[in-house]
Amino acid sequence: MSSHVSSPESSGPQHLEGATSKILRRVVPLFAVMMMCNQLDRSNIGFAQDRLEIDLGIGAAAYGLGAGLFFVAYTLFELPSNALMEKFGAKLWLSRICVSWGIVSACMLFVQGEASFYALRFLLGVAEAGFVPSVLYYLTKWLPNSHRGRANARYAVGALVAFSIAGPLSGPLLAMDGIWGLTGWQWMFLIEGLATVVVGVFAYFWLDSRIEDARWLTREEKSALVEAIKADEFESSQHDGGRANIWAVLRSPKVGLLIFIYFSVQMSIYANTFWLPSIVRGIKGTNDFTVGFLSSVPWICAIFAMFTLARIGDRTGRRKPLLIGALLAASVGSFAAAVTSPVIALVMLSLAAMGFKSISPIFWPIVQRTVHPMAVGMAIALINSLANLGGFVAPYGFGLVKEQTGSTAWGLIALAVVSLIAAVVTCFISDGRDTDREEPAPVTRGEGAPEGPAKPAVPGIASQ
Repeated sequence: MSSHVSSPESSGPQHLEGATSKILRRVVPLFAVMMMCNQLDRSNIGFAQDRLEIDLGIGAAAYGLGAGLFFVAYTLFELPSNALMEKFGAKLWLSRICVSWGIVSACMLFVQGEASFYALRFLLGVAEAGFVPSVLYYLTKWLPNSHRGRANARYAVGALVAFSIAGPLSGPLLAMDGIWGLTGWQWMFLIEGLATVVVGVFAYFWLDSRIEDARWLTREEKSALVEAIKADEFESSQHDGGRANIWAVLRSPKVGLLIFIYFSVQMSIYANTFWLPSIVRGIKGTNDFTVGFLSSVPWICAIFAMFTLARIGDRTGRRKPLLIGALLAASVGSFAAAVTSPVIALVMLSLAAMGFKSISPIFWPIVQRTVHPMAVGMAIALINSLANLGGFVAPYGFGLVKEQTGSTAWGLIALAVVSLIAAVVTCFISDGRDTDREEPAPVTRGEGAPEGPAKPAVPGIASQ
């Protein structure tokens, strides 16, 4: 650590860039690995679906209900978990979340029927609740807004990596049928769950709760980060009318619109997560191995789209048009997949995935930019928890549709309609920018205004 005393001159743009680069290299990759484990453990039942029906009699509707119960628990326990994270700190709480959901996921090997399947899926949601808001809140407190899009993309890519490797990984694990008296699906849950526990333990020794605790940052870098984040928080409070009342912010129509938009995104993500292998099986000549590989294609395509949109959003600050375009791509792709052959449907679902799965890195910076900084942590948790109910509605709805019609086509059409409505709704939200791109007006001292000069702009942060 540098022994120089920090000063306004020494905490310049080069120190801010140095600090953000270190965070992107040290912290964000760990979050990406945690996100990869997160998605594997919540979605690996998609590859065990046929085996669960054959071995335990869990049909399509019961499977869809069990897949969705996870999100009911996640919603109920999201806000309490996020509050505890702020009390205990990200280092301890994120590690606890990771270890506990890994243990529950491994315990899925003990499923004996519908009741135990429902119970363990619900417990998995309880254990995992608060993970995504905790990561997003952590990044809010460690990075200026000008870098959060890239950080969100880099950590969110863990989910896409998980979806991409889930098939190739699950195939060999399912093939371990009979080893030590366990079925292949039992091995899959056990190995993937225990791997998550290892990652959670490592995270405890790797993460720091506060910028001040990071020994791997110099004093000048810490100072530059703190000043940049304070400037962002000041600008956000000005944009939001200076309101600091948390409940007033959370009751605002703006937050309601954001919840609906992200609800539609979650519907698309988890309908495809849990039912994509089933759709791919409609292609003639496929088996467990080829279904796994083909199921990874849409997620691989989405990786490139995610990084592209995140970079454009960070460079221009104009994330709202990108969000609308991504939702339209999700709508068109989902509808086309419903009315075409299985092979063409896979191509169209790749287009849809490039839309709905690239939204997170451009959506959350909008939330962080437009919600008052004193309420942003709670707002993130509220939006994420309620929107995650889309993860209940879509899988369960798909299960009912498939059981009644033998096809998922009408479910895909419903996803297309919801995504289209979300694109229209996005037109009515603010992305935190001044649309005329003029310099912000000087802060004047009115009633209740603080004494002293207005806070200067921080170099390296785009005016929004």
